[in-house]
Amino acid sequence: METFKGLWTIDNGDGTFATSLSNIPINVLNVEQVLVQVFYSSINYKDALSSSGHRGITRKFPHIPGIDAAGIVINDPAGNFKPGTQVIITGFDLGMNAHGGLSEYVSVPPNWLIKLPKGLTLEKSMQIGTAGLTAGMAVLALQENGIIPTKGPIVVSGATGGLGMCSILLLKHVGYEVHAITGKKEFHGFLKSIGVDEMMDREAFLAETSKPLYATQFAGAIDAVGGDTLIKILKSLHAGGSVAACGMASSVELNLQIYPFILRGARLLGIYSADSPFELNQKVWNKFSKEWDFPLEKIVKTITLDEAPKIMQDMLVGKTSGRYLVKTIH
Repeated sequence: METFKGLWTIDNGDGTFATSLSNIPINVLNVEQVLVQVFYSSINYKDALSSSGHRGITRKFPHIPGIDAAGIVINDPAGNFKPGTQVIITGFDLGMNAHGGLSEYVSVPPNWLIKLPKGLTLEKSMQIGTAGLTAGMAVLALQENGIIPTKGPIVVSGATGGLGMCSILLLKHVGYEVHAITGKKEFHGFLKSIGVDEMMDREAFLAETSKPLYATQFAGAIDAVGGDTLIKILKSLHAGGSVAACGMASSVELNLQIYPFILRGARLLGIYSADSPFELNQKVWNKFSKEWDFPLEKIVKTITLDEAPKIMQDMLVGKTSGRYLVKTIH
């Protein structure tokens, strides 16, 4: 094998970048690492940024994007994994500054691999992917901070994205009342069909005059937006409420007085799956193979590698929703 198919992002030299399905020389992969044949990947916002040349995500080009991969081990020079072992790869530097999973093959350090848990398929693992893994970590963090279903509703912001929809499905699966915030009114009906109990338009949610605190509405939250949305949620928590903060699509700034934390005991829980401890990753993947085993087909669209560049372009301008599973082999 001299080449393999994968997405290849190149720097055009004029400030623009192009991503296309290409025949990539096998020698771009590190032969000293574990070689994995990728069966499935998925598309995340980081992939869209990488494929657009975002230097904060990927520094060197040409590059293979893709922060998710699932497949079988072909060769492990160190002998830690037998050929044929089914594995999941998410996080670390995959698809960022190391060639990623939107290709037929990937090579990674052995500590980046998690053996596929029994009860989980390669396909299901990439329906979940980094978005679902992050949602799982957020739900687990809420549970570990005492935010149980009887405490009250959980609000999910950025509800039409992959993380948001995975969060909604998981929260409903484990028994929570779920509220959702989105700026895309056309998705209100769909979000209710997958379990949302109460929909809120983002503009209306943020329209109230700014106050140090608002009337209590939520026991907890999973926030993928940041900025003013996160501020309003924090000011609207029940006493002892928690927000699992997973994203910053709106803003990285948090212009907030300390009132919610002192007067209501609010807790802000940072969730970052990329460099999370191996034990936490394993714990969450095991949960998805057992007690968190629920269908994701309603929020997942299956595409091929050659369709992925267009989806990533659409994702950058807010024209996508849910999860995109990529079949990397036929």
